[in-house]
Amino acid sequence: MIDSLSSDQIAQIVYLVLLGTVLGSYALVAMRQQLGQFVRMLLLWGLLFTGVMAGWGLWQSVMLPSITVQQTGEDAIDLRRGRDGAFRLTLEVTGREGMEPQPIHFIVDTGATDIVLTRADAEALGFTESDLAYLGTARTANGVVRTARVTLDGVHIGARQHPNIRALVNEGELHVSLLGMTFLSRFSRIEMTGDRLRLEY
Repeated sequence: MIDSLSSDQIAQIVYLVLLGTVLGSYALVAMRQQLGQFVRMLLLWGLLFTGVMAGWGLWQSVMLPSITVQQTGEDAIDLRRGRDGAFRLTLEVTGREGMEPQPIHFIVDTGATDIVLTRADAEALGFTESDLAYLGTARTANGVVRTARVTLDGVHIGARQHPNIRALVNEGELHVSLLGMTFLSRFSRIEMTGDRLRLEY
């Protein structure tokens, strides 16, 4: 039974047990009138702090998107769908030639044509606002936004390096960069099974 639970479910169970223990201990302490007032206050503040931390951890576990488990090998990448329904992948990307690679977090988006970078990610890769010419446009869920074309010196997956990759920088309020079909087409096989996505060379 335990083996069938995901890490997210186990985390939620742990936080619920911890929160229940805190509430039960609080009730027990509150009813024990024989404890000194000072000791009671110390215990109650400690329990309150622990309860707040447990509640915060539970909220993060339930409400925030999970970081997708990924296994990167020489010939394949295996991804697990996050709680927000997206497949996430972190790649080492070199922006301008001569710069150090930077870890960029992507959502795998088969509906996007190109790699689309947020302005923050573009800046981390060495492309400043003065370097970007927003001459293109793209239609998104939030309407039409302007885009600027850049060339990435390299995108690294394990020991593999893909040089001179075209990408777009989104001028709008894009919260995470997108890995579109221009790059995904470099894989010979893309297979989705349930909440798993496998990219094979």
